[in-house]
Amino acid sequence: DPHTHLLTTTGILDSKFGFSIETGDAEIAIEKAIAQPSLNTEGLHFHLGSPIFELEPYSEAIDYVLEFAARMRKKFGLELKKFSPGGGFAVGYVTNILPPGMGEYASEIVTAIRSACDRYGLDEPELIVEPGRAIVGRSGVAVYTVGGIKTIPEVRTYVSVDGGMGDNIRPALYESEYAVVPVDRPLAERNHTVTVAGKFCESGDVLARDVDLPEPETGELLALPASGAYCLMMASNYNMQTRPAVVLVNQGTSRLIRRRETYKDLLASSIDFD
Repeated sequence: DPHTHLLTTTGILDSKFGFSIETGDAEIAIEKAIAQPSLNTEGLHFHLGSPIFELEPYSEAIDYVLEFAARMRKKFGLELKKFSPGGGFAVGYVTNILPPGMGEYASEIVTAIRSACDRYGLDEPELIVEPGRAIVGRSGVAVYTVGGIKTIPEVRTYVSVDGGMGDNIRPALYESEYAVVPVDRPLAERNHTVTVAGKFCESGDVLARDVDLPEPETGELLALPASGAYCLMMASNYNMQTRPAVVLVNQGTSRLIRRRETYKDLLASSIDFD
């Protein structure tokens, strides 16, 4: 169990993904693949889920799968040349919950593979990892403009922005948390607890709940760091809203690499019946 959100957990028995070792399906798959003359069965892969903030799930799963590999070698002649423990390496979305360093992930995985190979008499395979989020997650920063501000005494203050679940569905879908930074006053005293709400027609369209900010002002910019992964790639045109532009910033210079969508873009696939 990777101890992450249920909707992003894949390495458990009750999952639509993969062949389960427990049910015997993985063994059947290995047997059938090896029997196919047109296939070269060279390795095994698993993916626990994402993001994973702990190291132990990797070492536990690696030992479990490599023990299975040793049994498959004895039973069907499987030669494990390649092995992938998937990805799921986390990034820090909020300042009080930080992931292990990449070196810690690497050490845990490599040590577990070497130990299991020694234990089960396997040659060390080529290691393949999938660090997608860990590479691009922190490279993207989402910037929003504050619109309306609604204060409900003794309840909550909502700060509405010009984006939301259309460009970042993770908070609504996974209850993901993000830090929020006022762009023009990042070091100002944060003496107001607010909820940053999106513009879409859903009560669940909330980007950040109960975060501390300086007193919010209409028109100011708020940044959500670590928006480089699973944001724009999961974006939609819900409510017939256009997706934002993307600007590349490098060493003090910037350039537009994807223009903002237009309503003409949204209608481009419509067919004229006249």
